[in-house]
Amino acid sequence: MRPLNATAASLLGFLHEGPMTGWDLVAAAQERIGDFWSLTQSQVYRELSTMAEAGLLRAGARGRRDRKPYEITDAGREAFAKWVDKEPGPETIRFPLLLTVMFGRHLPPERLAAYLEAHRAAHAERLADYERERAELPPDADPHAVATLTFGLAYERAVLDWFDALPAGLGSR
Repeated sequence: MRPLNATAASLLGFLHEGPMTGWDLVAAAQERIGDFWSLTQSQVYRELSTMAEAGLLRAGARGRRDRKPYEITDAGREAFAKWVDKEPGPETIRFPLLLTVMFGRHLPPERLAAYLEAHRAAHAERLADYERERAELPPDADPHAVATLTFGLAYERAVLDWFDALPAGLGSR
């Protein structure tokens, strides 16, 4: 078995909570890590198949809508423990808008301005969502989830500060 990649490891992390179908795992990933880690439905099903073949999880009997639940095995718990214990390495910023801004001189200024406005609105909305989520956290919330949410709040505030500090003529030729 090749070393776990972050996508496979995240699926095993979710499966620590109990059996889930591929559909459940996609939904959990979108809801809980989708703002900072992207994975596609095809990646999820590919990883589930690979991990089942490697004995890291066990597929249950197909249920309603032909959905198959997966359960983590002891080998899966061990592989996850090794993965989560490894240094995660440096992050890479993948912010498509920054590429557009970098080459914005090749766009009509009004188009770049529209992109900036739309993206600023999306970040403001995400910040509002995070603030609502923070306000609704129970006093005994998982401190790891709180730390992740706190990062999201700080990130969105920083991005909004960046938007607010952009030069007025950005995008003009």
